[in-house]
Amino acid sequence: MGEVVTLTRIKKIRAKAKKEKKKVVLTNGCFDIIHSGHLKYLKAAKRLGDILIVGLNSNPSVRKIKGAKRPIMDEKDRAYILSNLMSVAYVVLFDEPTPERLIRDILPDILVKGGDYKIGDILGREAVWECGGEVKVIPATKGYSTNKIIERVVKRYCTK
Repeated sequence: MGEVVTLTRIKKIRAKAKKEKKKVVLTNGCFDIIHSGHLKYLKAAKRLGDILIVGLNSNPSVRKIKGAKRPIMDEKDRAYILSNLMSVAYVVLFDEPTPERLIRDILPDILVKGGDYKIGDILGREAVWECGGEVKVIPATKGYSTNKIIERVVKRYCTK
């Protein structure tokens, strides 16, 4: 079971992992309504290394990206759920709309994003490459998306 930690703590964890030659994998996202597509993605990300860190967009950060009606789930609930997944070692919240500063602070061995990204579009990739790290894209699980879940709920329960 994982843990929700501060940026200060995750930097110390990263430094210790580096000394112990453990491979740190970092991914990030809103993880607003967690579904099996997320679980498959996180499991695949964890297989790439020893420690999986999830950078989680805070509530204000999600609003900046997704609009005033999001997030659906509060950051504390999202962080709690993620930290209780077997594949996730640590969850760290960040307030910025992009994870670029978080990536530069952690400098993972492997930076991972989901299949809707192209490597050239992944923010923070240069910093990871400069430190000898890798940037990977894990294919998305077709048919799973938070937006589609929200649309289905609205269609089923909000239309007459």
